[in-house]
Amino acid sequence: MEISEIASGKMFGGYNRRYKHFSPTLGCNMTFHIYYPPAPQPSHKFPVLYWLSGLTCTDENFVVKSGAQRAASAEGVALVVPDTSPRGLNVEGEADSWDFGVGAGFYLNATQEKWKNWRMYDYVVKELPSLLAESFPQLDTTRASISGHSMGGHGALTIYLKNPDKYKSVSAFAPIANPINCPWGQKAFSNYLGDNKAHWEEYDATCLVKKFHDVSATILIDQGEDDKFLREQLLAHKFEEACRNVNVPVLLRMQPGYDHSYFFVSTFIDDHISHHAQALRLP
Repeated sequence: MEISEIASGKMFGGYNRRYKHFSPTLGCNMTFHIYYPPAPQPSHKFPVLYWLSGLTCTDENFVVKSGAQRAASAEGVALVVPDTSPRGLNVEGEADSWDFGVGAGFYLNATQEKWKNWRMYDYVVKELPSLLAESFPQLDTTRASISGHSMGGHGALTIYLKNPDKYKSVSAFAPIANPINCPWGQKAFSNYLGDNKAHWEEYDATCLVKKFHDVSATILIDQGEDDKFLREQLLAHKFEEACRNVNVPVLLRMQPGYDHSYFFVSTFIDDHISHHAQALRLP
C-alpha cells in the first residue's frame, strides 16, 4: 500500500513525520503522524502509543500542542496519531455541526447506510496497526498502548476494553466516559448506530467495563475540575463507579482549576507517557 510522507520536523532528538495514504476501511485518503524518538541503534524497534484526539481535531492538534514528544523521546516510545474521522467524502450533513460528522468519528463502526464510511474503530484497531507493521520496521506494534482526550478518551477506553490482548495499558484525559447518557454521545450514536440502545452500549466505556474483567493495568484518567463539560457530557465518576463495582483498577485524578483544553493535557501528559512506558517495558 502506498504511503507518502508529507511533512517532517526534528524535535527532542527525534522526528515528527506526517503521512498520507488511502484507507480502504474508510474509503478516502487519510493522514496520520508518527513521532519517532532518537534511536540508540539503527535496528532498534520502538513500542507504540496510539493517541486519539477529540471533537473538531485532526492528526495535528496533539502533535503541535501537547508537548508529549519530550517525554516520548526520554522514554523511547513512538507516538502514533491518526485523524478523527473520514474526510472529503462530501456526505450530506457531514459538516453541519462541530460535534458530528467530519472531525467527530467517535471511534465506532457506523451501521447506518448514510454513514457507512465512518468506521474509525476498524481503522484504529485493524487497518492502521497492520499498515504500521508492514511499512515501518522501526515500530514494534506488538507492544502497544492507547490514550486520548475527550472523544478520543472515549475511543481509547472502549477500544482497550474490547481488545485487552492488543494493548498493554490505557489512559485518558477528560473522556466522554458514559456517552449513552450525554448529549454528544446520544447525538452521535443515534445517527451512526440507529435506535437500538444495545448497539450503543458496545461503544460506552461505563457499560463495557461491567462485562470485561481481564484488566490488570491501572486505568489512568485525568479530569479538570473546572472543565465546563464535566457534569453534562463527560461523567467521569460514572465510569469510576463502574470500575469499582467490578474491581477494575482505575485512578481518576481530579485536577483543581484545569479546564478541557490542551493547556490541561500538556500539564499532565508526561505522567501518561510514563504510565504507558512502564507497561510497555513489561514482558
